[in-house]
Amino acid sequence: MTTTKEKKKKEETKDGEYLITYTRHLEKRLRNLETEKQLLDAERLRLEQELHSLRNEIDRLREPPLVSATIIDILDDSKGRAIVKSSTGPSFVVNASRKVKNEKINPGMRVALNQRTFAIMEILPTKLDPFVKGMEVIDSIPDISYSDVGGLEDQMQEVRETVELPLKKPELFKKIGIEPPKGVLLYGAPGTGKTLLAKAVAHETEATFIRIIGSELVQKFIGEGARLVREIFNLAKMKAPTILFIDELDAIGSQRLKIATSGDREVQRTLMQLLSELDGFDMRGDVKIIGATNRVDILDPALLRPGRFDRMIEFPIPDEVSRESIFKIHTRNLTVEDDPNIKKFVNLTEGATGADIKAICTEAGMYAIRRDADMIKENDFLDAVNKVMRKAKEKFVDSRLYM
Repeated sequence: MTTTKEKKKKEETKDGEYLITYTRHLEKRLRNLETEKQLLDAERLRLEQELHSLRNEIDRLREPPLVSATIIDILDDSKGRAIVKSSTGPSFVVNASRKVKNEKINPGMRVALNQRTFAIMEILPTKLDPFVKGMEVIDSIPDISYSDVGGLEDQMQEVRETVELPLKKPELFKKIGIEPPKGVLLYGAPGTGKTLLAKAVAHETEATFIRIIGSELVQKFIGEGARLVREIFNLAKMKAPTILFIDELDAIGSQRLKIATSGDREVQRTLMQLLSELDGFDMRGDVKIIGATNRVDILDPALLRPGRFDRMIEFPIPDEVSRESIFKIHTRNLTVEDDPNIKKFVNLTEGATGADIKAICTEAGMYAIRRDADMIKENDFLDAVNKVMRKAKEKFVDSRLYM
């Protein structure tokens, strides 16, 4: 039989074990509550930040809209005031906010004005037509290098001296004491490689490349063409160093006539704006101009004088050596049954341009595809030469009828 002391001892042991177990349970629950509290604090902090963000968004939306304006002049006084022309019409003498006073404000800048006080609140970016922005070649740089241009070594050298060298090594011109050429005009018959060389320049240079087609500057409304020219050159200055390529220059650069229609007069206004931008009072900086045309004989003399296009580079019809070089370039990636007799093709293509030779190689491939063959034979080239050269001669005869 157990004694009273033993019973008491067992009861005390049970009570002790119960207290230990209960204490551990409470400690575990306390830890869980602390973890839950940390999660709730983090959620509360996130909600407070979201509430603060929403209140800021509401305050921003409640702000009155700003009025756009253009700075006309800066007043020479200690208050830092300026004369602005509002987009609503009238001009105002206004103050600048503290945020803007630390920045340099120049005439011609676009700014935002407070509706009540008309104070300058911020400087706006330069306004550019989306049509002008689309002329900048960014993602679609032509995959054409100088090695893809055949028979134009002298022309290539002159273009590189005029366009690339002033951008890459301006110190050479300073050392000699001359100003680098401002622009170069490429002229010659269609298909002689003018646009191809411009694409090679776009590929090889690290400068911004802006491409314009002359006919794109011929607009319907009075002053629109001149405005586009002005904005194109502003974009070129902003993105400097820049190469500006004007293809089909004769579309807006033809000689001005005394008797002209309203459409002709609008083209002449665009031309006069172009002349002003090419050699005006404002410095162009690192903006180099490449012009291309098939009809240099109809261009306005004011456009051709030194200072606007300092170099005029002729692209002649390829001679035998040039045609052989062009044939090698266009046949290097072709699958030909035997080594093509390029000398023979050169002798058969007298008077052909680079574009004609490229067409001959393409037609030879088409003849091979027509035969369901895997390789191009020499007869395919001969058939292609007959076809392309016949068309080239017909075009030449047709063009002579209108001369």
